[in-house]
Amino acid sequence: MRKKNFFLRTGMAVIALATAFLQPLQVSANTNEGSYTYNYDYWGDYMDSADFYNSCKVFTSSELGLDVKLKNPQGLFADGNTLYLCDSGNNRIIELNRVSPEQLEVVRIIDSIKGSSVNTLNNPTDIAVSEDGNLFIADNGNARVVKVDKDLNFLLEFVKPTDNTLDPKLVFQPTKVVVDTAERVYCIATGINKGLIKYENDTTFSGFVGATPVTFDWTDYIWKKLASQEQRAKMESFVPTEYENIYMDYEGFIYASKARTEDQARSDENAIRKLNLLGSDILVSNGDWSVGGDLYLGSGGGYEGPSILTDITVMDNDIYVCLDRNRGRLFGYDDQGRMVFAFGGNGNMDGYFRRPSAIDHVGHELYVVDSLDNSITVFVPTQFGELVYDAIEQFDKGQYEASGESWKKVMNQNGNYDLAYIGIGRALLRQEQYEEAMKYFELKYDEDNYSKAYKQYRKIWVEDHIVIIVIVILALFLIPLTIGRIKAIRHEIDTADIFVIEKKG
Repeated sequence: MRKKNFFLRTGMAVIALATAFLQPLQVSANTNEGSYTYNYDYWGDYMDSADFYNSCKVFTSSELGLDVKLKNPQGLFADGNTLYLCDSGNNRIIELNRVSPEQLEVVRIIDSIKGSSVNTLNNPTDIAVSEDGNLFIADNGNARVVKVDKDLNFLLEFVKPTDNTLDPKLVFQPTKVVVDTAERVYCIATGINKGLIKYENDTTFSGFVGATPVTFDWTDYIWKKLASQEQRAKMESFVPTEYENIYMDYEGFIYASKARTEDQARSDENAIRKLNLLGSDILVSNGDWSVGGDLYLGSGGGYEGPSILTDITVMDNDIYVCLDRNRGRLFGYDDQGRMVFAFGGNGNMDGYFRRPSAIDHVGHELYVVDSLDNSITVFVPTQFGELVYDAIEQFDKGQYEASGESWKKVMNQNGNYDLAYIGIGRALLRQEQYEEAMKYFELKYDEDNYSKAYKQYRKIWVEDHIVIIVIVILALFLIPLTIGRIKAIRHEIDTADIFVIEKKG
């Protein structure tokens, strides 16, 4: 996240205040008092927003027509219109067909595997489906990731990696799993903080990927060096943080979420990492604030500390949505790391959660699993939400004029929505209307895009006025020379006249 300079903010605030007096305010058509959806502005203030999603349907065991009630569901995977729900407490996976947002049909119950030495599942916590239709199940209680075909015939299993740095007594407990196009497996396991465990498609362990960087305070580090062995044993170790969850997007990049400490949250460290094939974090974070959920860590209703982003899903328009199990909220971010929406909370009403555990999407619809309420909540975008998605997707397709018009419709519904101003500015920037773009970027203090627009505006201005600029420069250079030359000639003339008079005299 970009650190904001105090004096720069203050100066821009003065400009904004002056602008407010000189021109009429943009008034939102939606006052939205007590809004379910919110966002944060440049200053970090809480801003009500028009609702981005509506709770469409809550599916419980009875709604799904299950004979055995759901128990502690932990994982969810969407493959087209097919949903796989890990009913961990019942040692099974439920395959569902999405008929519509309001109708899910149970296709089959997966609780056993054909042809395996261990043919029953034991606490399955996650599942992934490859392009070939093979299922990869994090069979936590059986200490393996098992690969089966679509008919549930056993194919392979991925077990505890052979690595000298791991504790020999450590029990392998895979919790989350993703698979790439070559059916290489990446998983998270309890007690292993070296990053993601990577296996080749033949079950060969090929190393750890994307370990989180270790952060520590220098005073603690110095004290640890000076402390006795007994004192060091009681102090917190400087070790990487374990990941909470992972998701592989349509381009093959892995999004990984981690739980932040309060110190990490206060220092604006991102809670999401986007890993490439080398395990390097390439997440773009151009927003005013870090990618980490709520900005404020205060306690309330029995909840305190930073957001704990327990799961993440990424749409084809590069909007990624994070699920906060601490306060039961959903946070959406665009490909620049700017918050698009935030909504939800802890409670028993529709659209709220008791202990959210997993999230996935079908199109723009969001499906959220509650492990305590034993349910799946379906969220569908509102008209406002679809307008924002339209504007983003039109921009990605190069339809900049249409994108700008869509952002204007968004702004008409919510005049406080920062992304609308920035979106219009970016659309104008791509249409080479740099001066107009600068006005929108200035309104929302977007220094980076303002600088890009100003650079192009300055270039065009110089090109348009190059003749005048050259004339002025030449004039500034030649006029003093001419004046100096005239003075020299006059001096020579005056000197010559005096010389002639003296000679005659």
